[in-house]
Amino acid sequence: MKLTGRRASSNVEDRRGMSTGAKAGIGGLGGIIVIALMTLMGGGNLGDVVQNVVQQQMQAPTETVGEENFTEEEQQLAEECKQILASTEDVWTKVFQENGWGQYQYPTLVLFSNQVNSACGSATAAVGPFYCSGDQKLYVDLSFFTEMKRQLGVEGNTFAYAYVIAHEIGHHVEYLTGTLNKAHQAMSQTDKVNANKLSVRLELLADFYAGVWAHHEDAMNHSLEYGDMERGLELAKAIGDDWLQKKAQGRATPESFTHGTSDQRKRWLKKGFDTGDVRQGNTFDKSDAEL
Repeated sequence: MKLTGRRASSNVEDRRGMSTGAKAGIGGLGGIIVIALMTLMGGGNLGDVVQNVVQQQMQAPTETVGEENFTEEEQQLAEECKQILASTEDVWTKVFQENGWGQYQYPTLVLFSNQVNSACGSATAAVGPFYCSGDQKLYVDLSFFTEMKRQLGVEGNTFAYAYVIAHEIGHHVEYLTGTLNKAHQAMSQTDKVNANKLSVRLELLADFYAGVWAHHEDAMNHSLEYGDMERGLELAKAIGDDWLQKKAQGRATPESFTHGTSDQRKRWLKKGFDTGDVRQGNTFDKSDAEL
């Protein structure tokens, strides 16, 4: 994916190197990358998927680290994230206008290291990137992309990182259109198995929206390069619930799926990219077999 010369969004909070005094991160994932990857596209796994989260007051940072202490790789990743965020701003502003959805409200990207406080709670980097509707911010620890390189072989493929960010932005779109809150309300009124099924539909819709973004990004800027979408589909496969559960525990338990299978995630990402039409993101209208 070509980003050279592209503008960088200013809707960014760089909290890297700040000590927040956060309590133990939600989820207690212990830094296991396989489990972290299970929450890679987790949109609301930190409480955004949980109803009635308690708003937390952000603690003032007690320690900061200057930019000169970040590696060149970290700074490059930070710049690319800002450029990708700018692209989502341009694309979704256009898509909202074209579909009569009103004015697109920009979210904020928070770059952090190790741990962070959000309106959805405190979290460690092991949880992976996430979106919190309580403050309309997406949170990213750049070390996660380093682990993606090591574990999934996405070295040098900016589109793989863009897919991660675009998926979280997809949850923001769900929030702005009312889908997120409606689904969460329904999840709070049913049992765990059916709540998981609703979660899967939210996640697949966010994958679809990531594909819609890629469609319009390429149409507007001709930025996608040979193999980008194929690499994105490979990543979607590698973060499917079935693939990850089989790798972690040797078997898959479909009733516990919260994000969708590898095939489902690939299918909805590709559908969004192929059509570019937000009206076809009808994951909540599909039966389990049709997803």
